[in-house]
Amino acid sequence: MKTIKGPGIFLAQFIGEKAPFNTLEGLAGWAAGLGYKGVQIPTSNTALFDLELAANSQTYCDDVAGMLQAHGLAVTELSTHLQGQLLAVHPAYDTLFDGFAAPEVRGNRAARQQWAHEQLMLAAKASQRLGLSAHATFSGALAWPYMYPWPQRPAGLVEEAFAELARRWRPVLNAFDEAGVDVCYELHPGEDLHDGTSFERFLEEVGGHNRAAILYDPSHFVLQQLDYLAFIDIYHERIRAFHVKDAEFRSSGRQGVYGGFANWVERAGRFRSLGDGQVDFRAIFSSMAQYDFAGWAVLEWECALKHPEQGAAEGAAFITDHIIQVAEHAFDDFVKSGTTQAQNRALLGLTST
Repeated sequence: MKTIKGPGIFLAQFIGEKAPFNTLEGLAGWAAGLGYKGVQIPTSNTALFDLELAANSQTYCDDVAGMLQAHGLAVTELSTHLQGQLLAVHPAYDTLFDGFAAPEVRGNRAARQQWAHEQLMLAAKASQRLGLSAHATFSGALAWPYMYPWPQRPAGLVEEAFAELARRWRPVLNAFDEAGVDVCYELHPGEDLHDGTSFERFLEEVGGHNRAAILYDPSHFVLQQLDYLAFIDIYHERIRAFHVKDAEFRSSGRQGVYGGFANWVERAGRFRSLGDGQVDFRAIFSSMAQYDFAGWAVLEWECALKHPEQGAAEGAAFITDHIIQVAEHAFDDFVKSGTTQAQNRALLGLTST
């Protein structure tokens, strides 16, 4: 069995205009001071990390890795959540998602999609140069507005949406395959890949592509009322990245999983800082150890109540406390009998008389 690496921290929610949150080195020193051993780096902010330069310059990647190493840190994964989102956008969300794109392609759906494709291709090369084995992203969404079947969905609508999603992702998956890196989709409401069933549909459309993998985040399953422990049992072979993120679901006479358009504080399902929600992380880390997950346990902090710096400070110790140092031998080896094959056959009554 393998021991999970960690604790790591996803930097996206902590980027700010003031030091130490306005540079990668400043964030690295801050994270290391809290006890983190790895950082997941968003690639949509060139001031933090220059994705194009990283894809084309081994020197740049070595400098980034060296700077992080000087703080006792490693890169866990690069993230293209925003760029992955833009690979597939339903027109209803054009205006809202345009801000994720480079200014020169905003307002031009085809140019925006091509830009997102190029960004993902750069991420494959950058991940390879950094010696990474996994990459974090979103799938994007074409069918999400039709998630609830009212009005009744026309025959073939969902099938065509997933066929198109696969057409857009297959070249990207192939590029990551050449780079030796898994594409780990965070299964997330708002994405066409948001649960096991939707992931399976996509996997079938891409021919079971070996690089199509899962970023496991139990918080999104709590909000969907999906069994997040059974999910690991079913999909552990495809889980190759891990966000440690808490959540709670408190249904009422007024709202359930859809939330009734309430804000985050008032929703029945809401994200919480580690330890403040309902997720059974003891059971999750046990399952991860059981199935030999060898990746990083990475804090993604989002909470409707707590200050982010408090959540980050508490998160490193929380993850460290939950990582299981796996055993190197069975607990009862001290009483093993040491029998031979012949003795085993005799014990089973399989010897000739």
